[in-house]
Amino acid sequence: MTPAIAPLPRVMVAPNGARRQKADHSALPVTVAEVVDCAIACHAAGAGGLHAHVRDASGAHVLDAGLYAELLAELARRAPSLFVQVTTEAVGRYSAAKQRKLVLDLKPPAVSIALREILSDGDEAANARLFAFCDEAGIAVQHILFTPEEATQLVGLVARGIVPKRGLQVLHVLGRYTPGQVSSPADLDAPLATGEALAADWAVCAFGPAETACLAEAVRRGGKARVGFENNLHNADGRIARDNAERVAEVVAAIGAAEV
Repeated sequence: MTPAIAPLPRVMVAPNGARRQKADHSALPVTVAEVVDCAIACHAAGAGGLHAHVRDASGAHVLDAGLYAELLAELARRAPSLFVQVTTEAVGRYSAAKQRKLVLDLKPPAVSIALREILSDGDEAANARLFAFCDEAGIAVQHILFTPEEATQLVGLVARGIVPKRGLQVLHVLGRYTPGQVSSPADLDAPLATGEALAADWAVCAFGPAETACLAEAVRRGGKARVGFENNLHNADGRIARDNAERVAEVVAAIGAAEV
């Protein structure tokens, strides 16, 4: 029997990303042990899932199956109910082939894959095999979409059978990884209008002090939220957050207030 694909949690924390360092915030987790401790604190604050990046000894983002396996094993031991998603983010360092290899070697429970990165080498057959492998293994694949045009592209891939429809998950990125980026709830309109045909389990991430408002609005519209220091260090009032758990707590409270 084909394993079920776990749905996205309502709130997922992205505590470090691929770019920021301790110099950006002293509470940014870098080592596996720090990511585990941070994930547990964020779980207690209301996050149902972790979007995980691992770093090498120098603090650089790496697609390292061994480090990811260590992280997954420790979280399975200490936080067994937490949804854990690894990433294949390239950050200009990794080819599409290396991204595919990570997933095939690691066989994680969940993975995020930027559509533009995995399609970059034009090897449609390899991508079809990757996505079929994930579907058969019950690996939850979240497709990262940076533009409405990429949502349209994904619609076509699903229609052609390159990307399975079962358990389809997406993340709409409201903005770009650029200095000073600030997102707005109005940024939801275009990707949601284009992505409506996907009928996917969808979530949003955003940048800057309006992150909380963007995520609460996404949940109000039927989506889910990804919050954390990967994209934003600020609370809604403009203060730098104490840690990722404080960001999670603020977003969970905002979602709850919007539902009253």
